[in-house]
Amino acid sequence: MITVLDASAAISLAMNLPEATRFQPIIDSSDMVVAPDLFVSEVSNAIWKYVKAGVLDPLQGECVLERAVGLVDTFEPAVVLYREAFAVSIDQRHPVYDALYLVLARRYNGVLATLDRRLSDVATKLHIRMVQQ
Repeated sequence: MITVLDASAAISLAMNLPEATRFQPIIDSSDMVVAPDLFVSEVSNAIWKYVKAGVLDPLQGECVLERAVGLVDTFEPAVVLYREAFAVSIDQRHPVYDALYLVLARRYNGVLATLDRRLSDVATKLHIRMVQQ
């Protein structure tokens, strides 16, 4: 099984948050975990916000960042996904950066791991398999 991991799920896993418990068994049993290369920027920015808000100190932030990025086996370049992602975003009226994850899940026939409710809703419309909530 291939899992497409988005930033929200990765951060919850890397920070050992309670909502991450449903993702860990899927990650552990996956043959491969994939994400678009945009993932690194998204995760880095989110963790920077935690540091800026004082939730994490800079060293903790670096550790969480390394754990989150380390969850992914393969990063797919956005340059090979953007056209299809753009079409999905236009069709579904949803941001392109999220559509990159949808495109990967569709291409790999993978399971999408996300905490993003809106992304989950679009994935359901597109018949993309999701980690059960």
